[in-house]
Amino acid sequence: MSRLTRSIQHALENVPRPAARWSRVFGLGILVGILGGLAAFVLDAGLKWGTHNIIEHYAHMSGDAITFEFNIWLLILPTCGCLLSGILIRLFCPASFGKHGTDSLTHAFHRGMGHFPLRGPAVRGAAAVGVISTGGSAGPEGPIAALGAAIGSTVGRFFQVTPQERRVLLVAGCAAGVGAIFRCPLGGALFATSLMYSDEEFESDAMVPSFVASVIGFTTFATLKAEGLGQLGTFLDVAGADQLAFNAALELIPYALLGPLCGCVAIFFAWCLHLIEKRVVPNLRMPRWAIPALGGLLTGLLACVLPQIMDGHYSFILNAMRGFGDIAQHTRTDWLNYAALFGAVALVKCIATAFTVGSGSAGGVLGPSVFIGGALGAFLGALIEALFPGTFPPQLREALIPVGMGGVLAAAMRTPLAAIVMVTEMTGGYGLIVPLMLVCMTSYVVGRRWGLNHEQVRTSAESPAHAGDAIVHLLESWRVRDLMEPAWDDTVSPETSLPEMVERIKPGTRPVFAVAQDGHLMGVVSVPDIRRFMEEPGLASFVIAADMMTTDLETIDADTEVYLALDVFRRGSHSVVPVIEHRHDNAWVGMLSRERVFEAIREGLAESQAAMFKEHVGLTAIEQEGQLQNLVMGVAPTRKDMIQRLIVPMDAIGKSLREADFRAKYSAQVIAIEQPDGTVQCPPDLDTPLKTGQRLMAVVWQGEASEDH
Repeated sequence: MSRLTRSIQHALENVPRPAARWSRVFGLGILVGILGGLAAFVLDAGLKWGTHNIIEHYAHMSGDAITFEFNIWLLILPTCGCLLSGILIRLFCPASFGKHGTDSLTHAFHRGMGHFPLRGPAVRGAAAVGVISTGGSAGPEGPIAALGAAIGSTVGRFFQVTPQERRVLLVAGCAAGVGAIFRCPLGGALFATSLMYSDEEFESDAMVPSFVASVIGFTTFATLKAEGLGQLGTFLDVAGADQLAFNAALELIPYALLGPLCGCVAIFFAWCLHLIEKRVVPNLRMPRWAIPALGGLLTGLLACVLPQIMDGHYSFILNAMRGFGDIAQHTRTDWLNYAALFGAVALVKCIATAFTVGSGSAGGVLGPSVFIGGALGAFLGALIEALFPGTFPPQLREALIPVGMGGVLAAAMRTPLAAIVMVTEMTGGYGLIVPLMLVCMTSYVVGRRWGLNHEQVRTSAESPAHAGDAIVHLLESWRVRDLMEPAWDDTVSPETSLPEMVERIKPGTRPVFAVAQDGHLMGVVSVPDIRRFMEEPGLASFVIAADMMTTDLETIDADTEVYLALDVFRRGSHSVVPVIEHRHDNAWVGMLSRERVFEAIREGLAESQAAMFKEHVGLTAIEQEGQLQNLVMGVAPTRKDMIQRLIVPMDAIGKSLREADFRAKYSAQVIAIEQPDGTVQCPPDLDTPLKTGQRLMAVVWQGEASEDH
């Protein structure tokens, strides 16, 4: 560890909690935000330079209706760009083949303990610039999100944080990258914290650092690009975008159609990507690094039909928004042609992205999802104008484009709330919040089962990252002073002799003696210390506690969370740890034992279990089954077949167990009675009459049990 790192950690240790915790969260969040904003700026600048100097020389990606324009460069450039990507990935990070940005960072969160090495995302980010600059159908936003997440993980590793904190920084880095590249700090934070789950759930522990990192990342990015910090919405650089609004109830009809349409196209997009990744690529007999070149070639063939699919800067979509204002010059046939063009671009973009990203080229699916959504909105706007001329105002057709962006993003990435906020920030106004809510939620419901991020889990309950949350939250809710023993029974003075200490040791115990004088702890003496001196008979009668005690003690403050105290036990293998008060000159106030912590956990979980069964009546059947299984294991742990559930025999109804004489008549010993309501009576009442509906838990030593021998 560097001297700077040690100095920072030492400074934080001297700050009272919880101030130290929040200082750490904000400090590391700011650092991750700055680095994430810088990374987004570098990749964005490289992408703009590469696109302008390579693919834009050979393709008219923003043309309104250019189709079927064969150009040999449209075949050569994406093939070369994707081939170069495959070679770079093969040389520097071969394990990342077939993993796009959001998939990789989600896997690192759930199953990698927050470890996300910087090398892979950095190489894939640089390769993605080459792929997109040469016309590959991929987006830079996913690689930037992954690079930001890797930066967060690397910062956590540098400062040697816990796995939980490393996961939090990983999410914060993703927020910084997305908030910067889309110019939406709030949406970026919500996107990163909800990306891990397919259900609408947020990673609450990462909220604060993600918001901090997203704000700092956006600020860094916008400052370097010399953009106005006070005006969001520069991502959709269209005059009047902030004035788009929901104006009449009749407008809900097109939006109600757009939601399911976005969900269905998101399903088609996911199906195309899955088909290429899981079915086609594994069956190709060619080197893995060369397969992206084939994907680039197929993308180029599609671009010869629709060059708009190579657009990595959304120019085609933005031009559609600018061109929809004046409808007087367009006939019904024109609008039908526009609808056909936009619809074809949306569907072919799905296929082209599957060819590019699914074949293993660097690049993400986040940007293409936004592009496809915009094309769908333009398609529906043109189609409605062709079928119902003049029914809706021109502003509606413009508004359908950004709302469609949110719709496909909500379903494809399964982040509906984040999609609503992101599009709101992209447009720079809240006028479309109502249709965004309708479209994003409808699209999410339709397409949520077929998302693009295969590493998402449904809820935090299914994530390995949250496997111990119930216990961890209990431990975090307690302070050491809540569980410590203020009056430590095994306290001796420094002059206490060894024989006196030996006499105080009760059989079967291994006490730790606290050596104290005038209320101040001087050291501790453990049983191994006593045994070591007992092996010297000549010294045993002369040794006192001051001679044996360990003075180099690791202590813990009374206000520390019990969860953090466990790390002290782990580092020193102590059974007890002295508790002090920093606020009172490090005065010794008690001892915290492993046994007490374990007992508190057991009691807390028992209370939670009782509350759970009380709240959810249907789970009582599981509780009853658990009681019966414990009973079975306690009676015959190696012969479960000897324990049987029996209905009450007809001739025993109305008789007690004593009267029925089960041992003699049925070769069984009843050990419990399960009542009709599911409760278990153990041991059974021998004198209460048996009833219909009861079941008897019995040890059977003849019949089936005897047949086993």
